[in-house]
Amino acid sequence: MLLAVCALAMCFVFPVAKFEAEAPLGMPVTGQFRMIPKDVPETMSQILNGEPVEIGQRGYVKTWPLVALTIAAGVIALVSIFMYKNRIRQMRVVAVGFLLGVIDLFLIFIWAVDSFVEQATRAMACTNVEVTYGVATWAIIAAVVLMFLAQRFIKKDEEKVRAADRLR
Repeated sequence: MLLAVCALAMCFVFPVAKFEAEAPLGMPVTGQFRMIPKDVPETMSQILNGEPVEIGQRGYVKTWPLVALTIAAGVIALVSIFMYKNRIRQMRVVAVGFLLGVIDLFLIFIWAVDSFVEQATRAMACTNVEVTYGVATWAIIAAVVLMFLAQRFIKKDEEKVRAADRLR
């Protein structure tokens, strides 16, 4: 569970997805989608020099649902570590954290990244868009897998304790 908390914390440091596109006249355009948007100034000198123009995230997609779900899943994972005395409740709490992580992944893949790329490329009239999912996406996947495994091992531990109680 501690590894899941660390993985979810990584989501606020690394980008969720990156995209590269080609604007009219062959000008390269890049962008990053982050949980917490980083303001990127767009300068005319980049456009005139033919350097890749980086599109900022401000105004494109509201990320508060992703941030709220990621924080909630992280807090639930952290709290569940200290619930070891009541394994049944611990399993339920981990299941809720797992569900929040799955919803977070669903929103990233279905809503957030697609919305950002669509709106950003429409603003620059881009073509040939390539999306690469970043470290934060893989960290959320790792956290979901770790929560699933934690729930399974908590269940196995509870079964062992019940078997030992029956032998007494």
